[in-house]
Amino acid sequence: MSELATLFERYHIPLYNFFLRLTTDKNTSEDLTQTLFYRILRFRHTFNAVNGSFKPWMYQMARNIHADYCKQKMRISEVVKSADSDIEDVPLEEEGVEEQDFEKLKAALMELGPIDRELIVLSRYEGLKYAEIAQMKNMSLSAVKVQIHRAMKELRILYFKQL
Repeated sequence: MSELATLFERYHIPLYNFFLRLTTDKNTSEDLTQTLFYRILRFRHTFNAVNGSFKPWMYQMARNIHADYCKQKMRISEVVKSADSDIEDVPLEEEGVEEQDFEKLKAALMELGPIDRELIVLSRYEGLKYAEIAQMKNMSLSAVKVQIHRAMKELRILYFKQL
């Protein structure tokens, strides 16, 4: 059990923020995070270090939980259109970034389709490597690179459209 406590301390905030960026709802994000740790505990025997590291396995489980949630509670159009001002920002390490720039980025991110948004959240916010994302999504590395490149291009267009 102490291993689960260590995992919880290390990953509960990034996972909560992952769910928050996808659902834009604090209570739902808390519930999904709790569900994820329950499943990690319940299905810990399915993790195989030979197949990869723990982090992609955990985020794959998180993706599955989010997909289940969307199927049960929301139509896909509501996921794309819903934008809540309660999204918590990751603190910036760089100086000189304005709060309004952050708000424009959040708005542009919410305008992306759910697949593109998920790819950007996994790669840029959660720090997963492209190879880990490829493994999670059962895609080739080059396909992931292309999709993320296109998603970033679309995000850039949406961001600068707001000026």
